[in-house]
Amino acid sequence: MERYEMLIVGGGAAGLAAAAEAAARGAKRVLLCERENALGGVLPQCIHHGFGLGCFGEDLTGPEYCARWLDRLAQTGTEVRTGTAVLSLSPERTALLSAPGRLERVGFDACVLCAGAREKPLGALPVSGTRPAGVFTAGQAQKLVNLGHYDVGSAVVILGSGDVGQIMARRLTLLGKRVVALVEQADALGGLARNRRACIEAYRIPVLLRATVVRLHGAGRLRGVTVRRLDSGAETYLPCDTLIAAVGLVPERELLSAFPPDAPLPGWLRCAGNCEAIHDIVDAVSAHAADAVRALLPTGTLSVS
Repeated sequence: MERYEMLIVGGGAAGLAAAAEAAARGAKRVLLCERENALGGVLPQCIHHGFGLGCFGEDLTGPEYCARWLDRLAQTGTEVRTGTAVLSLSPERTALLSAPGRLERVGFDACVLCAGAREKPLGALPVSGTRPAGVFTAGQAQKLVNLGHYDVGSAVVILGSGDVGQIMARRLTLLGKRVVALVEQADALGGLARNRRACIEAYRIPVLLRATVVRLHGAGRLRGVTVRRLDSGAETYLPCDTLIAAVGLVPERELLSAFPPDAPLPGWLRCAGNCEAIHDIVDAVSAHAADAVRALLPTGTLSVS
């Protein structure tokens, strides 16, 4: 069984920063595992600006920010395995890895879990009606549009006003689509103020506050949604062929199932980035991952008590 000084699970913004910091602190045997076939996580699909001011002092796009970290990674001796999923972590400091045609167990002295977060699907909400085509999470729609260059629809309702929801409202408007409404259950828009100014206000996106989608309509393809006002209970039908749900993220912590849920994590294990808590800014994800590595390597040697 191969053994490493440090195992990093996930090759997104957190994992890339963790690998760079581990190398900077003298770790020689570092393994970075990423279940997708390429590093970067969601960064390559985030073609808008707003990345890098904290880490690089420049306003970069997601792909540019990713490229900066990949350049740093290339200067380290990190062993990178893409297309490799970590199936389990054990308290004995071993991990079970799965790659095409290969199942392997490796050992490690310390581990940083940088697994990111998953989107909440529309099914997590009390929405009734049919289940037609044309319903996406915000991340799915962003990937389809920006990387796959697919046409996801022409008349769009966006449920949820976080940063990705606002950014997708602008992106679809720039592509010539009609954003029927951005629907938000709170009494104010979520996300960063800069996105509100640059996306919603600049492009005059219609907003419905204190409202939510309660019913889908359509057979085969979505043809409309019913929106309920949370203050009055009044319902309105909005014709549309696309619904994008931007209703939040859930940290990916399934690999912690072998550890007691109410007990502190062992000293050799850290969660970093959105796996620990959802961050508003990607630079903060990278910084948090670097902090996690420094906690494990405070003086350049492993601290795994």
